[in-house]
Amino acid sequence: MPLSAPAPRSHLHNRHVVYRGYRREDGLWDIEAELRDTKTGDFTVSGERVWRAGEPIHGMAIRLTVDSQAVVRAIEVAMDDVPHGACPAAAPPMQRMVGSSLARGWRRSIDQHLGGIEGCAHLRELLFNMATAAFQTMVDAVLPADAPPPFLGKCKTWDFDGETVQRIYPMFYQRRHERVE
Repeated sequence: MPLSAPAPRSHLHNRHVVYRGYRREDGLWDIEAELRDTKTGDFTVSGERVWRAGEPIHGMAIRLTVDSQAVVRAIEVAMDDVPHGACPAAAPPMQRMVGSSLARGWRRSIDQHLGGIEGCAHLRELLFNMATAAFQTMVDAVLPADAPPPFLGKCKTWDFDGETVQRIYPMFYQRRHERVE
């Protein structure tokens, strides 16, 4: 995507984040997220080690298995590349998210179960957006026909009073729905 020409600058850091959604044969859904951080030059963490250019400093992945009500039934975490020896201790507390709903209070649940020193900032970042990836994956299969898609009312394009909703979802045009976040 072209952006306007920036001021002269030096490229220092890359973060690659990928989300994938799958429907399983057993009727459940797997939502996966990966995060990879690299530097364009050698990088040293004082008292730790040196990472060579392009070598992952963070290489982490999460798989949520959710049911058709968007409730987490299982979670798997991989922390293959981390900058500190203590980092992998953040993986076991991720099991506290089992039973949480991606549809209601997801961010609040993340903060409650994994906030502060209870978890890992990078894993929390991945979790935040896994709900969106799940709804993108599941929306056609689990949304009741009389319910608005969860993205309505969440941005300018999908304003209940907007032209796009009027054209694509006329049955929800100018209808407001209470949503619990």
